[in-house]
Amino acid sequence: MKHIPQILAAIALIAPSATYFAAPAMTQDAPKKQSKEERNRASQEAIRTAVQRGELLPLPRILAIAQAKVPGNVIKVELEDEPWGIKYEVKILTPAGRVREVELNARTGAVVRIEDD
Repeated sequence: MKHIPQILAAIALIAPSATYFAAPAMTQDAPKKQSKEERNRASQEAIRTAVQRGELLPLPRILAIAQAKVPGNVIKVELEDEPWGIKYEVKILTPAGRVREVELNARTGAVVRIEDD
């Protein structure tokens, strides 16, 4: 407890010099972090480009395939990257009131799995 004033005095002497040395590093042009909105926009643009190139099937085609397998109302669609490739997950509310999930290969439209959600 006797050393607290000495420790505080040492911190008071060191703190300004730490700021002096840190200031140049803080002012250098660091890569700007993208906001979530910017990342989403870039991701959407990449998906749009892949669809235009024919690398991924367009969403209306995927929805038609999914609803042919599981009739009902589409309530959610996700695009996910898997080790084997990119897939669409389409959640459908059936007329019986069940929520079914249809997973489709985004490149081919092949149904990978159908399961209750």
